[in-house]
Amino acid sequence: MSQAIAVCHGEFGRAALYRLDKTIITHAHREGHLIFFVGGCAAQVVSGSSTCGLDSQHAVAVSPWEPHSFHVKDGRTHICLVLYIKPMWFLENTPSAEYALKFGRPDIEITNEIDEFVNRLTALLLENEEHGQFDELLFGLTKSSFDQSWQNSEETLRTKSYERFSDFRVRRSLRLIQERMGEDFEMEKLARSVGLSRPHFFKLFKQYMGVTPNVYMNTLRSERAIEELLNTDKTVTDIAFDLGFSSQASFTRFFSSNVGIAPSEYRRVAHVTSGAFPMM
Repeated sequence: MSQAIAVCHGEFGRAALYRLDKTIITHAHREGHLIFFVGGCAAQVVSGSSTCGLDSQHAVAVSPWEPHSFHVKDGRTHICLVLYIKPMWFLENTPSAEYALKFGRPDIEITNEIDEFVNRLTALLLENEEHGQFDELLFGLTKSSFDQSWQNSEETLRTKSYERFSDFRVRRSLRLIQERMGEDFEMEKLARSVGLSRPHFFKLFKQYMGVTPNVYMNTLRSERAIEELLNTDKTVTDIAFDLGFSSQASFTRFFSSNVGIAPSEYRRVAHVTSGAFPMM
């Protein structure tokens, strides 16, 4: 069974050690996402149109809102260090503020420097307590991976941010999704509420947001669930109902498919440092 070995929430975002033995369906994060092999068998990450190996020689970088999925062979276990880096935190700590944490390519080679960062961060995570070096090491690993992702790239680094939120219908749909997160509503109704057919709405939404409305909503629900698990005393069942799920079992299946582990397991091991929330 997939499980969390250690999870730390901080001002930077999230860092976790996961033991995974099943597929994580296509999902997305608002953070920059880095995945490093720690032990077990090799795995694969499908990011956009790329399929990347995840082993002792290769890591994977996923840009904010880039759809991706995780795959491990049946009956095998993969242990990984997983980072979810807030773009604003990265920008505030680097002079190259125009980069916005968009990676040049998803496949990252494990250099000696990156390997050292991964080993030291893994050791600190296992200690499960605040440590003064943690953020510094985390930034160093993110920066090394980011710089490598743009090496030998023929694409010119774009200094202009991705043009989001410029269509009023997309803006309205984002507001409605936020307001109705705890409701069980159909995307066809959402499309009609902003004056579009379902196919046109999905096409326009993905054009501006990079993901489908369903993946976007699942991301918000996952984020809200994590905040509720770590910042409240609500039961898992109450959190499930608050987010519009019909039962704790359906919520647990959703959380496990999108985050990788069960919500009760996440709550059990997660460690929260100062300045960690809100995620949204």
